Order: sequence, then C-alpha cells, then structure tokens
Amino acid sequence: MRNVLRVILFAAVSSLFAMPAFAEDLKVAALDAMRWAVLAAAFGLGFAAGLCGIGQGISVKAAMEGIARNPEASGKITVAMIIGLAMIEALTIYCLVVALIILFADPLKAVKIIGG
Repeated sequence: MRNVLRVILFAAVSSLFAMPAFAEDLKVAALDAMRWAVLAAAFGLGFAAGLCGIGQGISVKAAMEGIARNPEASGKITVAMIIGLAMIEALTIYCLVVALIILFADPLKAVKIIGG
C-alpha cells in the first residue's frame, strides 16, 4: 500500500513540474507559473493563519488554567503568554511576507532574459 501511494505521489509531483516544460509559448508558461504561485501563497497563508490561531487558542487556554490554579502567579503567566502570542503571530506575518514574495516576484524573469 505504501509503495502504491509513493508511486501515485511521485507521478502527481512529476506531472506538476512537467507542465511548464511542455508549454508552447512563454506567455502560457508565465500564466501557468502565476497560477501555481497564487495557489501556493493562498494555501500557505491559510494553513499558517489557521494553525497559528489554534496555537494561540491553546496557549490562552493553558494560561487561563494556570491563573485559575495559582492566582498569585497571574502577572508572570500573563507576561509569558503575551510573549508567546507575539511569537506565534510573528510566524503568520513571516508566512505573509513569503506569500507576498511568491506573488510579486517574477518566476520566469531568467527565462525571459535568456529567451529574449
């Protein structure tokens, strides 16, 4: 079963990379590359935002449980929670930066220069 799944996954990935190679025109390849770039940026940012939201929820839940068990330590727990939330939010911002780079970088610039 694992070997069949590996072969199917390899075939799918190979076909994704082969599509731009068989393109007839550079404009078609550029459009196809832009479609993949938009999909990659959208899925990447969606996963990052969703998973970081789950992480923030778990973090706040744990902090509230800790404060409920030990109210005297609420100041230290709150400070640690806020620092942790800032770091989790930074991961989403880093993913946004990468997504913007993917969207606004020209992936076929070198091909245009070489091809004329």
